[in-house]
Amino acid sequence: MALCHSPPKHPGPAQPCQTLPQPLTSRSCLPAGCCQPCRAHGGCTWRHVCISATVLLILAATVVFLAFPSVNRFCTASNNRTGFLCDDSVTCIPASQVCDRVSSCRNGEDEQEKLCGDLPRSLPGFLVFRCSNPMYWVYADQRCNGMNDCGDCSDEMGSLAACPPCGSAWWSCSPVLYEFCSCVPRRLCRDGVQHCLSWSDEYICRP
Repeated sequence: MALCHSPPKHPGPAQPCQTLPQPLTSRSCLPAGCCQPCRAHGGCTWRHVCISATVLLILAATVVFLAFPSVNRFCTASNNRTGFLCDDSVTCIPASQVCDRVSSCRNGEDEQEKLCGDLPRSLPGFLVFRCSNPMYWVYADQRCNGMNDCGDCSDEMGSLAACPPCGSAWWSCSPVLYEFCSCVPRRLCRDGVQHCLSWSDEYICRP
């Protein structure tokens, strides 16, 4: 490395900057009165580049965070169903109304491309219930709704769904119809049509 010299004691002609054969670092010696690092010797050192890149990344992350803040969309809709919270922070729509091609939120945020572009992967996890068959899924509010939405009753029966017993609006039995799993609506009791294998919906159950 070229040696640095002390500035002359008496005024004289300007001395040219000495060329350093390697990039300047925090310990490099710079001739007095010569150019500053990053300007006179072929650009910044790797240390300067790394610091600059880190600052730019921090600034970029800050801008993204401010432009697209993280919003908690989870809410509880009517009948204690899993819901989606609209931008007004007041309206809570059932999960199954998200990405149904009908705008239920005032600003249409429940139908945005970033939310509905790649179902179900583009949906927040709390809106999705995975059936026992990994090829199928239903909306979270369709779990334990009494209907066979998964096709194999995994959304209504077993440890995966963990549903409570039939509610007061339902009659517990082994249904005849494929659309039900372990309960039938009481409104179907004594309607002259068999809905339970045991016929209990016609002889015991009351609407």
